[in-house]
Amino acid sequence: MTKAKKIAALVGGSSDEVEAAFYESLQNADLERLMACWADEDEVVCVHPGGPRMIGLGAIRSAFEAMFNNGSIRVRPEGVRKIEALGSAVHSVRERIEILTPDGPMDAVVIATNVYHKTAQGWRLVAHHAGPGSAREPHDITENAPVLH
Repeated sequence: MTKAKKIAALVGGSSDEVEAAFYESLQNADLERLMACWADEDEVVCVHPGGPRMIGLGAIRSAFEAMFNNGSIRVRPEGVRKIEALGSAVHSVRERIEILTPDGPMDAVVIATNVYHKTAQGWRLVAHHAGPGSAREPHDITENAPVLH
């Protein structure tokens, strides 16, 4: 299997820029650009809502290639929360995905965690884990709930 060429636009930069490129590649069904967002590591991992854990670039590429056979993915990231350190960043993202139903287009909500590491090639995605959200997604809980003893 050939490895995705790391495009110049992703070298260096920030985890935010790689995340923007990841979502743009989904919207444009651009498999090569999407794969350029991933780190060149054996243990990269991806989980789609309700799907199995895919480990390695080959498995991840095959999954996205199959998805793109049906066209682009109309996804809008929103509500991003970040934890950043010197060499890693974790982004919690609410994804709004347009799906076609018999009643017309509707939005589905997915909650995703994207993990980035800073590599010799710049920031790269090492994990994307997505699970189903709710169309009536509650507001983020940002305060500690009282603890009952």
